[in-house]
Amino acid sequence: MASTVDVVEFVLGGERYALDIQFAREIVEMIQITPIPRAPSYISGVINLRGEITNIMNLNTLLGLPHTEIRDNQKIVVLVPEASGGSNVGIIVDDVISVLQVAESDVEHLGEGLASEVSSFVKGIIKLKGDESDKKNTGLIIWIDMQKVLEDLTKK
Repeated sequence: MASTVDVVEFVLGGERYALDIQFAREIVEMIQITPIPRAPSYISGVINLRGEITNIMNLNTLLGLPHTEIRDNQKIVVLVPEASGGSNVGIIVDDVISVLQVAESDVEHLGEGLASEVSSFVKGIIKLKGDESDKKNTGLIIWIDMQKVLEDLTKK
């Protein structure tokens, strides 16, 4: 039996991405974000989520994608505190599509030869093999290594 992995599929800048499901604590609707003066560009601000102050990161900035304005119809993926060294952290995404169970054989891992700073944050490319009539289940999904993204931030 081939091994599988569960991921949360989301949209960012019109492209499909995923992160390991064990890093996602919950998904919440966009709420008012309070900016923090002099915060790094990847920190959009903080929110009060049921009495917990949660840092909100802009994944577009972290991954070097084009900046987009925050909109009411976006979502926040709140990460488990263990992923971020005990801090409450959420990331802004355009939309959350689904939870997928992906076979390891459907993941193309990137080679070490890619000399891009962003490629170190990519675990692999998920290849969906739906039929032509089912456009939602065909195509490529970029699998983000949230652990490396968060570890890189603590080094800065």
